[in-house]
Amino acid sequence: MGNESGTTNTEYPDLPRAAIGVIVFKEDKILLIRRGKAPSEGMWAVPGGSVKLGETFQEAAEREIREETGLTIRAREPVFTFDVIQRDNHGRIRFHYVIVDLIADYLYGEPKAGDDALDVRWVSSGELKCLDVSKTTRKVLRERFGFGS
Repeated sequence: MGNESGTTNTEYPDLPRAAIGVIVFKEDKILLIRRGKAPSEGMWAVPGGSVKLGETFQEAAEREIREETGLTIRAREPVFTFDVIQRDNHGRIRFHYVIVDLIADYLYGEPKAGDDALDVRWVSSGELKCLDVSKTTRKVLRERFGFGS
């Protein structure tokens, strides 16, 4: 059900939500956050979030990175698209996101967790193997960037 601002609910939505993930490298490390909210609460992921009405994917990516990490980036082109659909124990759709991952250039700033991120840090390929990261994230980083192999 929509609210007065025209957005659908994130939990038990009536429509899929458009969202972005932002893949940012600095030297030989990738920027990851530990998620503070469902879905995937507590897991490490590329930063991102919902696209607001009137925002481009690039604008959403730059805003989400500022809010979640305090960094300034320049968002570029999409590199991967996937769905996140989670059902509850009764089979009802609890979350449905269509996520477009964009590559971005790090410009400046020091990472500091904000918004719904519990933690944020630059992660090496070796460190990635020890973190709780989704199979989809591992796959795109390995196949598209040769990271975490």
